[in-house]
Amino acid sequence: MKTINVLVFVFLVSLCNPTVVIAKSEGELSAGMVNPGHEEHPSWFKVSFLDLFEDVEDAADNNKRLMIYYYQDGCPYCKKLLQDNFSQRKISDKAKKYFDVVSINLWGDKEVTVGDKTYTEKEFAEALKVQYTPTLLFFDENKKIIFRANGYYPPEKFSALLDYTGSKKNAESSYQAYMAKVSPQPSTGRLHDDINSVLSVSDLSSAGSVNKNKYTLVMFEQKKCNTCDELHLDILKRRESVDLLARFNVAVVDMWSNKSVITPSGEKLKLQEWAKKLDIKYAPSLVFFDDMGTEVFRADAYLKAFHTQSVMDYVSTGTYKTQSNFQRYIDKRADHLREQGIEVNLME
Repeated sequence: MKTINVLVFVFLVSLCNPTVVIAKSEGELSAGMVNPGHEEHPSWFKVSFLDLFEDVEDAADNNKRLMIYYYQDGCPYCKKLLQDNFSQRKISDKAKKYFDVVSINLWGDKEVTVGDKTYTEKEFAEALKVQYTPTLLFFDENKKIIFRANGYYPPEKFSALLDYTGSKKNAESSYQAYMAKVSPQPSTGRLHDDINSVLSVSDLSSAGSVNKNKYTLVMFEQKKCNTCDELHLDILKRRESVDLLARFNVAVVDMWSNKSVITPSGEKLKLQEWAKKLDIKYAPSLVFFDDMGTEVFRADAYLKAFHTQSVMDYVSTGTYKTQSNFQRYIDKRADHLREQGIEVNLME
């Protein structure tokens, strides 16, 4: 049944993230390390030989789908996924009902088989261009990745994601449209566009830039969004965040709007069409563009202050050009701040 061309498989998954990962030795601490300890995975996770196509087939035989969970030891967001999400009976029952869950170590050396190709765990992460942990990959019965979640999703959004992929709602609508219907959360109900520093949201090309020497940061958000509220009412109000935001031409846009915009690349689209074209799945999503209108990086998952600030520093300093592994960059940045006597709290 292994009929899918492996090169096509790798090509499809690599489209999900434009950045590149450089492998590092197992045991090295990486982004968001709180301690070198290993968080024990739930006992109901599948014990796998890491032959992924066989795992897809085994899951399909039991009317399930395969979920790959990329983790690293000491990652605080992996810890939140295990303790805040999977520890909830409703979520764990739903995951067990819909999925066989297989964990893969971002820096591991176990063999991963994909059709007739074999990788180490870390080589496969590089092929997939995994930049965040946790990263979750959801496969359908045809061995295709139907959804990729880069980073941590809070419990309510994660539960809805399990329903969306597990009950095959992905064949009926986009994730964005599904989430808008089923997962409204208490929020201020407003778009936080008071931080905009562009001349006009309708023209985000270089012609409309206040400062053509700055990168453009576009925040794709929605009005009913509690994580957007947290970003703007807490994280972005902190002094370091304010200073970092000043390095960008900032535009906060409604990902559901039908208003037309000239994109950083000069294309005229409705905001909703642009968000769909960029495959924006999460609100808020922070997407960074250079002066040529090319996307250089994005943060599209739940991040606390240190990681949000690190993303802005990573792009604004141009470090992404020389250090393509965001995980390594965060380690170095945290160490540098601590050497200056600055306390680094990864989850505040």
